[in-house]
Amino acid sequence: MGTSSSSDNPSSGWRRFLQEPARPTTIRNRADAHWFVVATVCLGAFMGQLDASIVTVAFPTLKHEFHSSIGAVQWIGLTYLLVLAVSLPMVGRMADMIGRKLLYTNGFVLFIIGSALCGFAPSLGLLDAFRVLQALGAAMMQANSVAIIVAAMPPNQLGRGVGVQGAAQAVGLALGPVIGGLLIAIGGWRLIFFVNVPVGIVGTVLARYLIPRSRDLSRRAAFDWGGFATLVPAVGPLFLALSLGNGFGWGSPFILGMFATSALFCMLFAWRERRAAAPMVQMALLRVKSFSVGITSALFMYIALFGTLFIVPFFLHATPSSTGLTLLTMPAALGIVAPYAGRLADRWGARPVVAAGMTLATLALLGLALFHSATVSFLLLLALLGVGLGLSVSPNNAATVGAAPKVHAGVASGVLNMSRGLGTAMGLSLTGLIYEHVVRASTDPVVIGQGFTVSLWFLAATALLTAGLTLFLDRGGPLADRVLTLA
Repeated sequence: MGTSSSSDNPSSGWRRFLQEPARPTTIRNRADAHWFVVATVCLGAFMGQLDASIVTVAFPTLKHEFHSSIGAVQWIGLTYLLVLAVSLPMVGRMADMIGRKLLYTNGFVLFIIGSALCGFAPSLGLLDAFRVLQALGAAMMQANSVAIIVAAMPPNQLGRGVGVQGAAQAVGLALGPVIGGLLIAIGGWRLIFFVNVPVGIVGTVLARYLIPRSRDLSRRAAFDWGGFATLVPAVGPLFLALSLGNGFGWGSPFILGMFATSALFCMLFAWRERRAAAPMVQMALLRVKSFSVGITSALFMYIALFGTLFIVPFFLHATPSSTGLTLLTMPAALGIVAPYAGRLADRWGARPVVAAGMTLATLALLGLALFHSATVSFLLLLALLGVGLGLSVSPNNAATVGAAPKVHAGVASGVLNMSRGLGTAMGLSLTGLIYEHVVRASTDPVVIGQGFTVSLWFLAATALLTAGLTLFLDRGGPLADRVLTLA
């Protein structure tokens, strides 16, 4: 009795699809092969975050194009951010089981398809639906990004690699409105989606040939759909409340109901995950001090970053192009400093570098609150804030994911990215709440200045709290030595 060939087996095609291709020998044997991995991951990190913010400048155009309300148009941005936030831990868990390279590469493919469909969308409703596909593709890339770098980098260069990736994410988020405005001026709103197609094709090819096959995967088990079913109503309503609170009113029944729903399902999610045979998120991870402190610090860092990006345009009262150029000072400084911050963390450990960075960020925010009248000092203080955040974000990211066991690196990376997304939403909403409370629709420059100052006091307090949190990180040795296991 003969044996059937693989071509006769219907499942063989699926097995080949689920297999990760090996890198070419010429790439694998290079001494600097790990930097090809970092470059590939940075492309996905940059594009995924760029698309989270690039669409904001298209809202007026989309409102006019589809004859819709501002509220309806805002969902084009909210849908992407919401799907991204709730799917990151799920994708991270799947990547830990079936392969991080596999999901990262196919994430690029899905991102390309979603972007092309968005560009061709004939209605606002379909555009919103296609943004779901785009966000799922971005989640497949972002949930794995830090985990792939952690697996590929030599231990003594881990901080540097994650530093470059962190800079790519932050710069992508910050540059979105600037690049979006330029693309809309050149070719209309559809171009902000079509431009992702050629970039995504390049990213897919690079991922296939430059990223190594996954190692240290966890045992395959039935996916925890019960955990996912409780995570979505835990994170989703919280995200909606933070994003829509200023519009509906923070004391409105809708917003209070969203917060209550989120709190209830957070408790249900924790209860479920403690009892699941193969949980989506290992609750024991939260008992690892460096991990829990790291995700909390990431949340506060992005509150400070995006709170500043939100409040500065209200104070400047300049043209969008002029405001964009002014704001570029901060992400430019962040992008320049972040890779060097990784080097410092590789040598001295994350704790002193993050503490120094957030102390600088606190001083910069206090300086902006007190000395924002002069143009030169304003730009210098924005640059100092970028330096402080550049010193902090990437070492914190590396230490956070490095604190998790390798088999849970995807989940750890996904949870870290979810905390970043919530920090972004909280930075925008809480800073807006404080500013609106002080200004109360006034056009008086003195009152506007007061609103700007009070908002910056809040952001400075957030940065100072983050600096204090670093005291609870584990010992400040090199990241190469920070290998922890779950009890």
